[in-house]
Amino acid sequence: MRLIILSLPDAACDKIFATAKDICDGAVMKHREDSDDTSRWTLHILADDDCRQNLLDAIQSELDSQDDWRLAIIPVDTSLPRKEEEEEDAEPDPEEEAEKAMKLPGGLSREEIYEQVERQGRIDRAYLVFVLLSTVVAAFGMLEDNVPVVLGAMVIAPLLGPNLALSVGVALGDGKLILRSAAALVIGTVLSIALGFMIGLIMPISEADELLSRTDIGFDGLAIALASGAAAALSLVTGVSSALVGVMVAVALLPPATAIGLFLGFSQGYHALEAGVMLLMNVVCINLSAQAVMLTRGITPRRWYEKKRAKRHSVINGVIWLSLLVVLAVLLWLRQPS
Repeated sequence: MRLIILSLPDAACDKIFATAKDICDGAVMKHREDSDDTSRWTLHILADDDCRQNLLDAIQSELDSQDDWRLAIIPVDTSLPRKEEEEEDAEPDPEEEAEKAMKLPGGLSREEIYEQVERQGRIDRAYLVFVLLSTVVAAFGMLEDNVPVVLGAMVIAPLLGPNLALSVGVALGDGKLILRSAAALVIGTVLSIALGFMIGLIMPISEADELLSRTDIGFDGLAIALASGAAAALSLVTGVSSALVGVMVAVALLPPATAIGLFLGFSQGYHALEAGVMLLMNVVCINLSAQAVMLTRGITPRRWYEKKRAKRHSVINGVIWLSLLVVLAVLLWLRQPS
């Protein structure tokens, strides 16, 4: 559940209060703000996942023409009495119970999702430092054939954030978020390859299994990347962040990027190309499956003209990712031994 705190003028308070009571089953309270201005109210609305997006849309639609309001969403650890206890005396509806059983857990609003991924798509000092550090960890972990160290680099996973931000940007038709997250992905990848290349120039050539495994590409890796990308997007939109650690390991982006640089430093162009195919395969699968999750979960803009723009972005990006996936599938098929 979330506690929605809304500060708004007196003229809009009654209608928003009635709308909140109608949409949400949770508690809705209002009180005068503690200030000299007695024409303002504060609403406290306890909203669960089922009603929160509809409520936020209704509030924004009602207050679009005004600029003197502010809304904050705060996570709620516990609310008493529990909703289940309040409803235990009511006669259960079999159809409603079956619908609840089939429903996926959670369901963040688009505003909460955007707030999370917007930070992940920024090119700032922290992001660049994370890329550099995880590249060093991945490089020496692969060179020393040290699996736990490589896993550590996977868990840092600085390149996963921009990919998820890109998918959300496409779903919402947000051109700025698309460009910013794409730039973060490209810059992070180039930085990792460049640092891996410098490490490869000064280190002796290695044939460690962990390094050579970045050249082992096949249809099984394609299936894993697609499933992992969907899991990453689903963990984002449902708020189940604990699943992201497994996704980071299953569809690692930074180790193959680092491996490209190492192989280039070793003057092993063919292996670098194979590692590049693995990296591209993971990026394509993450974005394609994440875009599919956004579509099936109904992550769309609120206004009709924004939805039209988002649909255009989704079609263009879907065609691009599907085309790349077909090309990769053909390359993998040609690579299979006859």
